[in-house]
Amino acid sequence: MPRWLLLAALLAAPVPALTLAQTLPPAPKPDSAAELAGYIKANYTKYEFRVPMRDGVRLFTSVFVPKDDSKTYPMMLTRTPYSCAPYGVDKYPETLRPGERYVKSGYIFVTQDVRGRWMSGGEFVNVRPHNPNKKDGETDESSDTFDTIEWLLKNVKGHNGNVGQTGISYPGFYTVAGMVDAHPALKASSPQAPVMDWFVGDDWHHNGCLFLPHVFNFMPRFGKPRPEPTTKYPYLPFEHGTPDGYKFFLDLGPIRNADAKFFKGDVAFWKEVFEHPNYDAFWKARNLRQHVKNVKPAVLTVGGWFDAENLFGALETFKAAEAHNPPAHNHLVMGPWVHGGWSRQDGDKLGDVSFHARTAEFYREKIEFPFFEFHLKGTGDGKLPKAWVFETGTNVWRKFDAWPPKAADPNAYKFLGGGKLLAPSPVNVSNGVFDPGYDEFVSDPAKPVPFLGKTVIGMAQEYMTADQRFAASRPDVLVYQTPVLETDLTVAGPVEVELYVSTTGTDADWVVKLIDVYPDDFPDPKPNPTEVKMGGYQQLVRGEPFRGKYRNSFEKPEPFKPGEVTKVKFTMPDTLHCFRSGHRLMVQVQSTWFPLVDRNPQTFCDIYACDEAAFKKQTHRVYHDKEHPSRVTVRVLK
Repeated sequence: MPRWLLLAALLAAPVPALTLAQTLPPAPKPDSAAELAGYIKANYTKYEFRVPMRDGVRLFTSVFVPKDDSKTYPMMLTRTPYSCAPYGVDKYPETLRPGERYVKSGYIFVTQDVRGRWMSGGEFVNVRPHNPNKKDGETDESSDTFDTIEWLLKNVKGHNGNVGQTGISYPGFYTVAGMVDAHPALKASSPQAPVMDWFVGDDWHHNGCLFLPHVFNFMPRFGKPRPEPTTKYPYLPFEHGTPDGYKFFLDLGPIRNADAKFFKGDVAFWKEVFEHPNYDAFWKARNLRQHVKNVKPAVLTVGGWFDAENLFGALETFKAAEAHNPPAHNHLVMGPWVHGGWSRQDGDKLGDVSFHARTAEFYREKIEFPFFEFHLKGTGDGKLPKAWVFETGTNVWRKFDAWPPKAADPNAYKFLGGGKLLAPSPVNVSNGVFDPGYDEFVSDPAKPVPFLGKTVIGMAQEYMTADQRFAASRPDVLVYQTPVLETDLTVAGPVEVELYVSTTGTDADWVVKLIDVYPDDFPDPKPNPTEVKMGGYQQLVRGEPFRGKYRNSFEKPEPFKPGEVTKVKFTMPDTLHCFRSGHRLMVQVQSTWFPLVDRNPQTFCDIYACDEAAFKKQTHRVYHDKEHPSRVTVRVLK
């Protein structure tokens, strides 16, 4: 061991081994795992340190240094709440983040347990609020990143002075935090599907609606208390006793029953969610978007069009960085991926929908790796477009100098009676196009609309592209569609929803789905092991719920007045999708999406505290007359 590392190692206390595998990235494919693991052992030396922060707390950190000391290397940092296992200097992982290309190219890999998790000291706080005005000794995730980099530069030899940081999902949040008030040595950051706002659009809430199976299934594993540093963490999945999530969550009854029946007060964050049903100071402090400004490192923000968890976070990270004195290199990459799919899958299909290309492999080889090689090693030309995004439907990569594209113009598709969706035309409302009417349906919380046409226990990733024919046939789902398209229609950017509604109750959720209807003669895949029929397939392109009581403010919910027409307006996350000629554009509107979204009792109340008596069957109306033109607006790329 070199003398400089011997001294540092003596400062690091011994660490017992871990029995739980590292969460991200997943192990390589079986045929290459042993080879890569052998390469890492042969070419890297592992060290473990407890890195001191400015308040004296020490964070457990694993460092892998190339054995070839004939040249210097950049550092690649990942900070994670999911463990930097395996613990012990003699125990090596099968791979190192971000993957094999980096291992073979040569980097100093650094993985750190964040404050309060696993082997690190201190107290863990979920999405710890950023403090832009820290006093001496005060910390947040930005300062912990800064202090970590400062210590590494002084105590780990063989580096070239450049640091990169990356992470997916929760580690993506720590990556964003690290590029805020960044250390000068941090030259490149790649937040991937980062958590940005847990009330408005990421993970647990979408527009105030609770994504029930996601938070219910995740927090019992992740949210157990950890009173002291440990390598053995209670990370076991919840046992539902049934594969049927629809039945399980319906039998649960009012959501307040969950803690008394299952969690027994042992999951702190579950209690915090219930104590803060509205967008109050607790959630606002955890909105990292407001602090993403004056970013200095080059940024490559990555997300998946079909990421059921943090699609919102990726888009909002890029948007925030771009809006406030952006760095010279600020790029967005969006592909046809599920959560983290770009890092560990081929990216050639999702559920029944095929993209006819290994999109994730293309991203890893042609986009991400060159980005870090240029900014950390000076290799290549570093020329990336502002936005490099995959267009579904046509299944091609597109490059734009802005996102959304400047050439994309807003086009409103208006609802008509008889299930028609009126395409934009010179004829407007005042010319009498709209029939003076409405559509209505009965919404029964005891019989909610399923979010998927098959039995699952969790938030199945494929719901983001799933066939919606099962929903279109229900009486509590309104359906509007265009005639068959004569030419391709490409939509790029956010989807704006404006509904004029009324209800016999005092609250309601409004779920809107943008759907691509395939021609009846669309061919089935070959081979076709699931025997899916693609003719007439109704592919979900984008869907989003909105809790009606938040229509004017997420901070101050308001009841509906029974029978009174009210506007509900919200924005669905961006998409880049081409509705091909011969297809149709469809919009579905409903009030339940279960169990993906918790049930709204349809009476104005604190949903997290109400009992069964609050749940009432109600009649909802969606209006489409001259004064109340309900519509969905998309940006059409010409």
